[in-house]
Amino acid sequence: MIRNRIESLPEKTVTVKNTAAIWQSLGSIVLVVACDVAARGESNSSSGNKNAELFVECTLYIDGVPFGLPTRTRLESSGHPYCWNELITLSTKYRDLTSRAQLGFTVWDVSCGNDNGLVGGATIYLFNNKKQLKSGRQKLRLWPGKEADGAIPTSTPGKVAKHERGEIERLERLVNKYERGQIQQIDWLDRLTFKAMDKIKDRENLNSDNSHLSVVVSFCTFEHRVAFQESGANFFAPSPVSSTNELVTVWDPEVGRTNPSEHKQLKLARSLTRGIIDRDLKPSSNERKLIQGILKYPPTRTLTGDERQLLWKFRFSLMLEKRALTKFLRCVEWSDIQEAKQAIDLMGRWESIDVTDALELLSPVFESEEVRAYAVSVLERADDEELKCYLLQLVQALRFERSDKSRLAQFLVQRSLSNIELASFLRWYVAVELHDPAYAKRYYCTYDMLEDNMMKLQVGTSREENGYKLWQSLVRQTDLIAQLCSITKDVRNVRGGTQKKIEKLRHLLTGILSELTYFDEPIRSPLAPGTLITGIVPAESSIFKSALHPLRLTFSTLSGETCKVIFKKGDDLRQDQLVIQMVSLMDRLLKLENLDLQLTPYRVLATGQDEGMLEFVPSSSLAQILSEDRSIVSYLQRFHPDEDGPFGITAQCLETFIKSCAGYSVITYILGIGDRHLDNLLLRDDGRLFHVDFGYILGRDPKPFPPPMKLCKEMVEAMGGAESQYYTRFKSYCCEAYNILRKSSNLILNLFHLIAGSNIPDIASDPEKGILKVQEKFRLDLDDEDAIHFFQDLITESVSALFPQMVETIHRWAQYWR
Repeated sequence: MIRNRIESLPEKTVTVKNTAAIWQSLGSIVLVVACDVAARGESNSSSGNKNAELFVECTLYIDGVPFGLPTRTRLESSGHPYCWNELITLSTKYRDLTSRAQLGFTVWDVSCGNDNGLVGGATIYLFNNKKQLKSGRQKLRLWPGKEADGAIPTSTPGKVAKHERGEIERLERLVNKYERGQIQQIDWLDRLTFKAMDKIKDRENLNSDNSHLSVVVSFCTFEHRVAFQESGANFFAPSPVSSTNELVTVWDPEVGRTNPSEHKQLKLARSLTRGIIDRDLKPSSNERKLIQGILKYPPTRTLTGDERQLLWKFRFSLMLEKRALTKFLRCVEWSDIQEAKQAIDLMGRWESIDVTDALELLSPVFESEEVRAYAVSVLERADDEELKCYLLQLVQALRFERSDKSRLAQFLVQRSLSNIELASFLRWYVAVELHDPAYAKRYYCTYDMLEDNMMKLQVGTSREENGYKLWQSLVRQTDLIAQLCSITKDVRNVRGGTQKKIEKLRHLLTGILSELTYFDEPIRSPLAPGTLITGIVPAESSIFKSALHPLRLTFSTLSGETCKVIFKKGDDLRQDQLVIQMVSLMDRLLKLENLDLQLTPYRVLATGQDEGMLEFVPSSSLAQILSEDRSIVSYLQRFHPDEDGPFGITAQCLETFIKSCAGYSVITYILGIGDRHLDNLLLRDDGRLFHVDFGYILGRDPKPFPPPMKLCKEMVEAMGGAESQYYTRFKSYCCEAYNILRKSSNLILNLFHLIAGSNIPDIASDPEKGILKVQEKFRLDLDDEDAIHFFQDLITESVSALFPQMVETIHRWAQYWR
């Protein structure tokens, strides 16, 4: 510990000196005490030549009231100078101080032999008038015969009054700054200065009038000044000019606040009287280019102040541009009643927008009930098939509504009354959200609205059923799911391998649960409500070999056919449900542009937070195919042989394989699907490849350095290699699909924005980041030609990535030992 000591002054003093100490932002108040007592002339002790036995008592006062217990030094009787060299740590934290906190120092002499051993006391504020914490050496004048008084104002102020300060006090203040590093150190000049100070001390030593008793206290010195702050402005004052190039970060209280002059100018520019002038304004060519650029912004981009002002200025001339409405509504100051009223009036006269833009108006960015009601009126133009593509997100958008019985909730319920599939999916989507405590009340209200309105129906549209029977056909789905959960639990408890569990499943279905083999009344399939199922076929039901032991069930239907489903318990299928919904939507968008990439958007329905159903699609994993047939081509030759066809298979089968590879390569890249390995890439016997198991999306991947898309060399070899015409055709399909989906980027981004508030794992972790990742994949900064080159480079990078091949080998080993 380095002690920076300055010799005591010639008058009687009690000196409390500081040694180097480290202060932490939330630490306790620390003082290092090294007290010197020196007497000029007669000793203060009452016992003649006997040295006084002194101790110093330190008390903290908060707003004039003692805070905590006093702290005392040990007794010291060594005589002149009296020195303790003792570390005093108060129990109070620096953060608990107020701006009027004080420290009181009282010196006691116990050598007197009576209770009246009081020498004197002094009090000092811990913060100066600039609200800065005091540090370094502080000289306090003791008030003889008085204890330190912590009242406000104090009767024992330690600071010497200005009119009484002399040359010594001035020099001490400069020495204090010097020790704190606020005065630059110059060795040769410092030596001369301290010699001059010694001469001044000698002169003061001859001054018999100076008989004051003083205490000199040194507080801890910190690297930077410490300022007191409660709320609002920071009272941190600028530091004196120094020779060091030091940057100190300070808080600016005006950051984020509205500039009053700009706000006034904005109010004048948007006043009602300006509307008469703005009505005839037309943008110049440069302004028109700026506006067109703004209209191309993705829905995730925030408009700047100038951009908002530009759109408001030319709002009347933009009314025929339907794409401009959502941007215009973003620049409205909704807290201004008059401006909001004007915007709503313009919205009613604006060119009608597309459904894609209406979805944007249902995002949490727009809180106005009128705007959200307008968006719902646009959605009413969508047919049932299109509405099903957005239903999952629309149910999530109910979180952003201002009331439980919102216009959006009423619209979803009314449309469901005329379509049993919409009603079934709406019921399940809402039922899953009932487990969310933050929005349970709202979704219960929507559920009750659906039940009440359906029960009031007199006649169904597709069959001669009344509303009660329609609702009961949906409720029985819940009963079926509950029984399947019970079966899964019983099967898991069976000891032994998968075969014993399969035997247990079939034994249950033919025994105590035989009522499941033939239902009293047909039940609407949860996955496909238009299909009526009549029972489970035990002989064709089985269990998959995996940790969760999912059930593979075969249902007989009312039409005499069968449908196969997978039931999982213990796995959150909401993320898979979202991905498959996006695959189905993208498949629809591609087909609207006459591009059918032979995708397989199998059905997925989450019936709870850890349970759900999936459509079973007969297929084989690429890992199994490569193990049994050695290559994809050999596998396809078994089902579609053709000696005259390419690679010994039919041209149609190869074309199907190439298209499906292209479609999923693009989609998995855009959605950031991770954890791709040969066991979750499946191939149907007609050549259609598809992906399953979407536990990682939006760029998350458990494997290090994943390629941008899953395109292994075995898939490229099945196309004839990287130099073949079929591989070139594959790249052509990829680029064409990529540009088609880029045109619908706003729709996809809006849907992700609506579902941002859900509890889907990979979205809930960081919703904003997830949406931006999807936006980044579209590369909206590129034109179509540059986008083609960009995507071709991605394909090359994925094919040439050798590292994933090692991971595939490790994964196959893991599967084998499992």
